[in-house]
Amino acid sequence: MPRVLTDERRDFVDAIAEFCRRECGTKQQRDELTGGGQHPHNQQLYAKMAELGWLGVSLPEEYGGAGQGMTELCLFLEETAYGRAPIGGFATTIISAAGYEKFGSPQQKEKVLRGVVDGRVEAVSMSEPAAGSDVGALACKATRTDGGWLINGQKTWCSNAHIADHILLIARTTPGGTKHEGLTQFMVPADAAGLQITGIDTMGGREVNDLYFTDCFVPDAAVVGEVDQAWKQLMAGLNLERMILAALMLGTARRAFDDTVAYVSEREQFGRPIGSFQALRHRIADMATELECARLLLDDVARQIDENPGKTFPREASMAKLKCTELAKHVSLEGMQMLGGYGYATEYGMEALLRSTVVSTVYGGTSEIQRDIIGKTYGL
Repeated sequence: MPRVLTDERRDFVDAIAEFCRRECGTKQQRDELTGGGQHPHNQQLYAKMAELGWLGVSLPEEYGGAGQGMTELCLFLEETAYGRAPIGGFATTIISAAGYEKFGSPQQKEKVLRGVVDGRVEAVSMSEPAAGSDVGALACKATRTDGGWLINGQKTWCSNAHIADHILLIARTTPGGTKHEGLTQFMVPADAAGLQITGIDTMGGREVNDLYFTDCFVPDAAVVGEVDQAWKQLMAGLNLERMILAALMLGTARRAFDDTVAYVSEREQFGRPIGSFQALRHRIADMATELECARLLLDDVARQIDENPGKTFPREASMAKLKCTELAKHVSLEGMQMLGGYGYATEYGMEALLRSTVVSTVYGGTSEIQRDIIGKTYGL
């Protein structure tokens, strides 16, 4: 069924779609923008979106943003993903911005939120070699010193640290107690002395990094929120992260589906289009139905968040993340199968969609973690 949008939202989506067709609509354009797919973020393209006012879609007007809600943010994410715009830095940027908006000092908000609107990239660092799904097990520590803190330890899987202005770092500031106590958030300049950023090679290109802190000094003004209260602050922002990832993967799933339908409608074998064979036609029908369900779920959760800004939606946000990421992986894998050998060829792009969707069921909380969260909301 067609999506029901207000005139303003429809114009917004149409403008994004047209921009993507013009700026990155061909494989040649995308290869030029990404170094053949090795760099998921292109700063020049990102700056053009900043000039259009899109990067601040969900940020307060007082910092130059558009002051819109979750619905508009999800529409932007979904449509740019569908258009395959190489703006990989945006997701971590808007996640970080929300943390500063809720808990940052006036000076931090002014610097970061206005920077986001102007096209700057931000990153957030939680994971460590021994702390992935179990975020509270982190060991990177910050120790009080004269006028500030000394940070020591290692972080890993930090997306976009190499192109960010700042790292929103979670470190242990008070040992003892439970693992969720004694954690603090810090605003760390990406070029800070004592911080080494080292890229991790992945099948998705240059996107994630190891961070090594060796007596990295940050002043007291770098604390984001309250000392030793980072766990509560993190929990307040995880639903946003899940919605962002859900919207990105819904757009990616739509792209994989449309590319698959286009191929099976044209490719002929045994004297007719392969999409006319029941084996493929029924699989297409199943994917189309699942995509519609995912879209309705995401739209409804976004609407609820907009109507209840002070409420968290752990069950619904986890459902959206689980459904959209798993579906995106399934649709792109089915697309690769239906394209046959062409699915493996970089010329057709399905293999790139598959690579981008496989990891989506891992980052931002694995599918297993999302299921566990959903189950716990039912008292299990």
